[in-house]
Amino acid sequence: MIDGPYFVLAVLGALACGLAAGVFCAFSTLVMKGLAALPPAQGIAAMNRINVAAITPAFMAVFLGAAGLCVVLAVVTFVLWPEEGTVELLLGCALYLVGSFGVTVAANIPRNDALSKVDPETAEGAEYWRSYVSEWTAWNHVRGVAALAASASFILALT
Repeated sequence: MIDGPYFVLAVLGALACGLAAGVFCAFSTLVMKGLAALPPAQGIAAMNRINVAAITPAFMAVFLGAAGLCVVLAVVTFVLWPEEGTVELLLGCALYLVGSFGVTVAANIPRNDALSKVDPETAEGAEYWRSYVSEWTAWNHVRGVAALAASASFILALT
């Protein structure tokens, strides 16, 4: 069984990634469904406000904190190469860093930036909104599943 600093880092990693997964799940299953039901101009306005409001210390601590923990865990694991949990620790780190953090940077943020430039009162804006909701939510599912799988991987490293 993992002990010492690995235990603490793996527990913190599991908790942080699990919390991030919960945020992503709530967005996919509640928030985006609610926004999609609004008229496009209202949905666009609401999502743009949410995207601004999301950049708060609380959310950034969860989202970037999990990424930071994964980086630390990966470096420590590569340097010390423990006898137990190595594969699970590295897998968990990769899942979160690529599947959650990487997808956010490569897929969700560019869509958010494009949405902020859309004129919500036009037919083009309404059309973009429909594709935005579908694509953004699909990528959000990916990052949610990746965060949950990372959490599970860290838990498996502890057993």
